[in-house]
Amino acid sequence: MKTLVPFALALSLFLCTAQATVEEALSYALQAAQPYVREGFTVREDYWGGDLPVKQPKAIVQQLFKGNEYWFWMGTDVANAKISVHVYDAEGHPAEAELLKSKPHMAAARVVPKVSGSYYLIVEIEKSPLERTHWSLAYGFR
Repeated sequence: MKTLVPFALALSLFLCTAQATVEEALSYALQAAQPYVREGFTVREDYWGGDLPVKQPKAIVQQLFKGNEYWFWMGTDVANAKISVHVYDAEGHPAEAELLKSKPHMAAARVVPKVSGSYYLIVEIEKSPLERTHWSLAYGFR
């Protein structure tokens, strides 16, 4: 029993540290959203996050609706990482109306869907000094 206590403590500390970095990545994504909130965008409570190795894109499927305008904001807790988010329609065509080029800690894409349907959000760590880099993706609409 005594050997389980230090192991459980170390495991919980590790899990808390990992979660904190995704939350920090989310804070950068929400920081990127601030100017657009002032323009009338509503930020959804839903978000995605995790960690990825360099050059291994991750696809996320999201239902978007014609008549709405969307921003997808990506953040990372690694200052000198280069990240990107791109959006594709159901046929695999780029759907972005505008891209916010990667700034320290963040990247973003704006989409105005021509049709309602499933769209594919592709997030990627393009460059990072770490083997795996934490990221988070938030979105808003108006």
